[in-house]
Amino acid sequence: MASQPAPSSPAMRRTGLLAGGLALAMLALGFAAVPLYRMFCQATGFGGTPARAASDLGVRAQVGRQMSVRFDANVDPGMPWRFHPRQRLQQVTIGQRNLAIYEATNTSGKVITGAASFNVAPDEAARYFTKIACFCFTQQVLQPGQSVSMPVSYYIDPKILDDKDLKGLEQITLSYTFHPVPTEK
Repeated sequence: MASQPAPSSPAMRRTGLLAGGLALAMLALGFAAVPLYRMFCQATGFGGTPARAASDLGVRAQVGRQMSVRFDANVDPGMPWRFHPRQRLQQVTIGQRNLAIYEATNTSGKVITGAASFNVAPDEAARYFTKIACFCFTQQVLQPGQSVSMPVSYYIDPKILDDKDLKGLEQITLSYTFHPVPTEK
């Protein structure tokens, strides 16, 4: 018994093209979701994402107003790096530019590329924690056994003092986690 081809009508062809186009659009949105979400968080401070500034020009330090910044460091499980802040805590003047140093060591016998994700806690303070320069803006490549110092230049925007939800806030935590970046073989 010979099989006959399924009838092909313009409506079926159109439905197939529509379904294929929809599948491609969903795939494209899936890839675009992460960078779009990161841009959204960067713009709004949502989810503990701190603001990013080209410089601290125009920001004046608030004389006598201080806050503690605690530094935290983590690595993805299985990533052969040691990573830690050189200082665990800094007492900073609000509005004044500050520098913190993190250190990383590749403990493996091969080149490892890492990317740092970051978070500020409490989440509501993220919009006022402004990083001017940071190792987290680019991927870091460490050779076998290499150790590097990684600076973070930042300030706390004086507008934090006007935020009713953050009255009495005495400490902000800046946390980084390094993740391995797959390399092409």
